[in-house]
Order: sequence, then structure tokens, then C-alpha cells
Amino acid sequence: MPSLIDIRRRIRSVKNTQQITKAMKMVATARLRRAQERVINARPYSRMAGEILRNVAAAAAGDERVGENPLLAVREEKRIQFILITSDRGLAGGFNSNLIKAAQQFLTEHAGQEVQMELYGRKARDFFIRRPVKVSGEITGISQAPTLADAKALADKITDRFKNEEVDAVYLLYNEFKSVLTQKVTLKKLLPMAVQADDAPQRDYIFEQPPAEMLGRLLPNYILLQILEAFLESAAAEHAARMTAMDAASTNANDVINKLTLYMNRVRQASITREIIEVVSGASALE
Repeated sequence: MPSLIDIRRRIRSVKNTQQITKAMKMVATARLRRAQERVINARPYSRMAGEILRNVAAAAAGDERVGENPLLAVREEKRIQFILITSDRGLAGGFNSNLIKAAQQFLTEHAGQEVQMELYGRKARDFFIRRPVKVSGEITGISQAPTLADAKALADKITDRFKNEEVDAVYLLYNEFKSVLTQKVTLKKLLPMAVQADDAPQRDYIFEQPPAEMLGRLLPNYILLQILEAFLESAAAEHAARMTAMDAASTNANDVINKLTLYMNRVRQASITREIIEVVSGASALE
């Protein structure tokens, strides 16, 4: 049976841990507000950009120059560029483990093809750098506050590789922010782009330039927007996952403190009872 001093030390240790988890929860909550605002503001812009792209594609249908655009070239997927966006830090529940499991499943499904991984986040790098996979690049330190420059660097890299036929397809895997309690692992195919018009009503635009030329200018910008949105979604999902994990850790720490306190009281009561019995037994022996 542990002594009272050992139990008190453990209670004090758990309380110190609880203070840390509460502080991390407050920091994650503050950062989540800013990240959530950026995501909410970016989503309508992304939807409108996609709608404009589809309308321009519908207007350019039949133009031979559309088929000549290198970003629309459909090839057999022998070489795949796979982009994985994780976080740089842990203590976020299943945020990173779910992404890594999905990435491993993707590699298994494409075992017969050459998959080159672009790793964003220290967790992805630390996991796959020790495994027999081909890593084409790794970036760390941007998961919590991604910028447009970070997205543009990645967009330029993958578009150049696709245009030069170094890869035949580009896939992006990240966590989409749904709510504070929910993050969805999302796999998106970036290249080759599919810009066919859907069944939604089309807007009637008046074009000053040929639609095919406008489509050629819109495609790189839309890829950039897709990557930036993925970065923002991942940042918001990371803060939400960490806030939820730290809240659960604080609650569990409080439960542990209550159990240890109850156990300490029982041990102390047993110790007092034993001392009383010893005193009574000693008095009886003297009589």
C-alpha cells in the first residue's frame, strides 16, 4: 500500500498536468476562432470560383484549344503525386493518426504505381521518412498559420511537374473542418482537372476574350485556391481537435484527482484506526 506522501505527490502531479491541459485548451480555443473565421470566409469564395470555372468551361466547350491545355491532359496514372497535410504538433487526439491511416490505405491501393509523397507537417515527415516510400518534398512549421505564399509554392511545384509530365495525377489528403467536434478526412484529386459543366443552371456571361483563353488563366488560380482552402481547413481542424483533446484530458485529470483523494482518505483513516488499535492494545497489556 502506498504511503500518504506518495499519494499526495501523485495528486499534486496530476493537478499540475491538469493546469497544463487547461492552458493548452484556452490557447487552442483562441486560435480556433481566428482559423474558423478564415475558413468560413474562404468557402463562399471557393464555391463561386468553382461555379465561374464551370460556366467558362461550358462556354468554351467545342473549342480545340481547351483540349490543348496541359492541366486538363488525362494520362494513365503511372506516376502519382500525393500530398499529405498533417500538423507539426501532437496532443490533438486522432487528427494525425486518421490521416496517416488514410495515406497508408492510399499507398496500398496504388501499390502497382509510383507514388511520390509531398509531406506537409512534422508528423507526416517523422512517420514516412522511416518507411520505404518516395518523398519528393517536406515542409514543416506552417500547419497552424498557413499563408498564401505557402499555397502558391506548392501549387507552382505540382503544376510544373504535371505540365512536364513528371507525374500523371495529383492527389491531396487533409482534414476538413466540419465542426468543433468533427473533422473529416478528405481525399481530393487536383490534377488533371475536371471542369465539365454540371446540371446546375448556367449564368449567361458576356466574354470580351475567348472563353478558352480565360479558362487557361483560371485553371492555375483555381488550383492555388484549392490548396489554400485545404491548408486553412486543416489548420482549423487541428485547433478544434486539440481543444477537444485537451478538454477531455482536463476532465480525466479531474476524475483521477477525485479517485486519488478518496483513496488517500481511506488510507489515512486506516492508518488512524491502526494507531488507535495499537494504543488500546498497549494500554490493555499494561493492565
